[in-house]
Formats: sequence, structure tokens, C-alpha cells
Amino acid sequence: MGLIDFMKDAGEKLFGRGAAHAAPAGAPAGGANADQANATAGDAILAYVKSQNLSATGLTVTFDGASSTVTVYGVAPDQATREKIVLCCGNVAGVAGVKDMMSVDRSEPEAQYYTVASGDTLSKISKQFYGNPNQYMKIFDANKPMLKDPDKIYPGQKLRVPPA
Repeated sequence: MGLIDFMKDAGEKLFGRGAAHAAPAGAPAGGANADQANATAGDAILAYVKSQNLSATGLTVTFDGASSTVTVYGVAPDQATREKIVLCCGNVAGVAGVKDMMSVDRSEPEAQYYTVASGDTLSKISKQFYGNPNQYMKIFDANKPMLKDPDKIYPGQKLRVPPA
């Protein structure tokens, strides 16, 4: 998939809790403090992915605070799981991009990504992609378990929109 952009200031607030602190942007790479902060941030993102009951063989998450980029490796069982893992990594406050280095056991068509704008609803997004606002549950289901309620999306959040 390559590099996927995310809104750095939107998403789950994982950094700053407990030991998880991202190395500040522009921090010199390779310093012991920056390396430790990046490793801890990567571990926090990995724990968040696992808390969503998403898994992949050899799942590894690294974080580079200087570029605010996550790199994710592993073999997902299917395309949907791969895309959900990437979204979990990117929909974290402080992450500006995800470098997807994952592969899949079972190849399937890729979903499109959509960044939620102010005033959006899943019905509005559904109408845009499928021509029918009543197809919103297809988008909601494609983003479980990250979405818990179809009415709770936020500007800047990136969502999977599966093929029609």
C-alpha cells in the first residue's frame, strides 16, 4: 500500500500516558532518549492495535518521532484486517503517516480510504460512495472494532470504505 497520510492532530490520544511519549518532531535521530521514546510510542500503538482484537503474524510497529511516521510489518489473514491495522496505527494523535509494509494471506480488493470532514455522517459518506445513504452500515461494519457507534465519527478520522 505504501505511505498513507493522516491528520497528525486527530485520533486516539496514546502518547503522554504513562511511559508512552513520542519523540518530538525535529529531535535528533539516534539519541538514546529519542530512541527510547520512539520504541515506547511504537509499543503503545501496537498495544492499541491488539486492544482492538486485530492480529497479524509477526506484527511489528515502529514509530519515528522526527517524521511522525509509523511503520507496520506483518502478515494479516486478509485485506480487511490489514487495512484496519493500518487505520489503528494512523488514527492516533501525533501520527502523520503510516508506511504499510504488511502483506496478506488471502488477497482481496482494497478498500478506499476517506478522511472525515466537519459535518460528515456515515449516511452522507455512503451517499457519496454508493449513491445510497442507507448503505452507511456497510461503512460502519468495515470500521469495526475501531467504531463503536455509527454516530460517533470525528473530523480528521480516516475510514475504510469497502467496494460497492
